[in-house]
Amino acid sequence: MSDSIVIIPTYNEKENIEKIIRAVFSLEKPFDVLVIDDGSPDGTASIVKHLQTEYPDRLFILERQGKLGLGTAYIAGFKWALQREYEYIFEMDADFSHNPEDLIRLYDACLKGGADVAVGSRYITGVNVVNWPISRVLMSYFASVYVRVISGMNIKDTTAGFKCYTRKVLETIDLDSIRFKGYAFQIEMKFKAYTLGFKLTEVPIVFVNRVEGVSKMNSGIFGEALLGVIQLKWDSLFKWRIEH
Repeated sequence: MSDSIVIIPTYNEKENIEKIIRAVFSLEKPFDVLVIDDGSPDGTASIVKHLQTEYPDRLFILERQGKLGLGTAYIAGFKWALQREYEYIFEMDADFSHNPEDLIRLYDACLKGGADVAVGSRYITGVNVVNWPISRVLMSYFASVYVRVISGMNIKDTTAGFKCYTRKVLETIDLDSIRFKGYAFQIEMKFKAYTLGFKLTEVPIVFVNRVEGVSKMNSGIFGEALLGVIQLKWDSLFKWRIEH
């Protein structure tokens, strides 16, 4: 068993899932993969289960009934990983917007660089996004600026979804208290780690918009993030006042 598990949530990713799994398994460093499939009607889970015959000790799947949200998928994956002996737990999309080769750089940022959370950052060295319309780039970039200002986190890409957590971070965060299920989940997890005193490090990546399959992004997801960060900051201030 590897010391690292890559959690990939899926909904209708039949065009990408086999390719992304094989790409992860082709890396020089061994990573295990856990797919969390939310009842994809396109047969994504069947593809994964077929591949399990080829990778019986490295590929795992949790099947859920219906679209239950990105956040709950990752929480289920985190709990699954913590029940086993993984020391490094990764979040990654199935659609190649995250380059599997960057998994090693995130891993090294934790193993060698002392990070508790390594964030694959689109904005740490400018704007490194390919094939997004300019309106979406601007919305994402300024959402991250807004979150940074409100939350106080010194993170350029606050909404990033490509990350490596060390085991101790996920053991320390009360996963059952995570409230957001969509895009704001990514902000909430970083904010929890930040307020608990963990070291967050950004690793520059190039984010490439999906080539195959259908994007799950919409403006409502951004709305949740913009309102959610205010709630997170308010709750943390309220908790601080109670404790002091």
